[in-house]
Amino acid sequence: MIKVLKFGGASIKNAEAIENVFSIINTFKDDDVVIVFSALGKVTNMLEEVVDRYVQKSSTVYEKLQEVKDLHYNLINKMFDQDHDIFNIVNNLFLEIEWVLEEDPNTEISYDYDQIVSVGELLSSNIISAFLKLNNFENQLIDARDIIKTDNQFQNASIDWSLTTEAIKRHIIRFPVITQGFIGCTSENFTTTLGREGSDFTAAIIANILDAGKLIIWKDVDGVLNADPRFFDKTILLDHISFTEAIELAFYGAKVIHPKTIQPLQKKDIPLQVRSFNNLKNNGTLINSDKINNKRPSYIVKENQVLISISDKDLSFIIEEHLSFIFSLLSKYNIRVNLMQNSAVSFSICIDNEKYKVPELLGELTRRFNVFYNDKVMLYTIRHYNDVSIDTLIKGKQILLEQKSRNTVQYIIS
Repeated sequence: MIKVLKFGGASIKNAEAIENVFSIINTFKDDDVVIVFSALGKVTNMLEEVVDRYVQKSSTVYEKLQEVKDLHYNLINKMFDQDHDIFNIVNNLFLEIEWVLEEDPNTEISYDYDQIVSVGELLSSNIISAFLKLNNFENQLIDARDIIKTDNQFQNASIDWSLTTEAIKRHIIRFPVITQGFIGCTSENFTTTLGREGSDFTAAIIANILDAGKLIIWKDVDGVLNADPRFFDKTILLDHISFTEAIELAFYGAKVIHPKTIQPLQKKDIPLQVRSFNNLKNNGTLINSDKINNKRPSYIVKENQVLISISDKDLSFIIEEHLSFIFSLLSKYNIRVNLMQNSAVSFSICIDNEKYKVPELLGELTRRFNVFYNDKVMLYTIRHYNDVSIDTLIKGKQILLEQKSRNTVQYIIS
């Protein structure tokens, strides 16, 4: 039975963590496994800062890149002898970033983002593949760009399922396999990314196409909790939830699961297990097609949001023509709406406060509408709410917008 294992950045943040991951992988040595890795812990954020400084033409861009280099070279100095080929591999991957930095920034920032940030996954997977081989765990390292085929929607690419299916079945013919999450490739051989936390989605794609028996995502929490422990005390492990509930939680922003991950698994009825790499005695959360009657409130928090309120300059009704134009702009800038609400003369949307996209969106909106916005707000969602859960959440908070349905209530809070 094929199993797909996915390890996030927190699980491979240093040499000791990688040794722990190796011990976990070793327990699956009798299975046919595909192992998907994210970048080392915090590296994606660091490379995003490299992109920011590059786009801003800051003279400190190479200083930030050096921090990323130091992190990786310090790691491989601990794990390998100096004559190991991994040093050449890592050096060449950093050269790919330096080649980008030598050119002027592209007019499409998302393109530059994908060419730079994608290197994080290539670094981690090459290092871990070499470490496993050093410890007699033979593996085939596959570049995800050879198997995950996408369109050219940089930073949030869509999968070409036909080409991806053909590529996966052509390349993955023996096990174990190691590859990267998060990244793909266009038909023109440009590197793309699938959106933040897209490594889970990569693993689900591979599981779907290979008809895997299970996907296991390894996290730094015990499984899917009913709330983010960073914001809430006394969180509770949800040991068994349905695909449908998982899709709802992911849609509203539950960070343990990427929003696109569940659907490829649901189509093939492939169970997903979310487990802790620090607590192997805990079986974590099982997500499958079983009907689970769980009405325990779940709390979801999305930080760094912006609430935009749009009204016609003549104070006429907001009609379909206005909405069509607004959504055309959202599509143009590839911006996902997290909440929307319509009244007679205004239309409000809550979106992620993406530093390059939002100012351009606001600029175009203000040429046609009156636009007011609140930035640095938070979007709270309660699934299966009750009076106690609502009172606990909103007590002492300033509510800018509220939206309630049969099973879900959302609040935008300043």
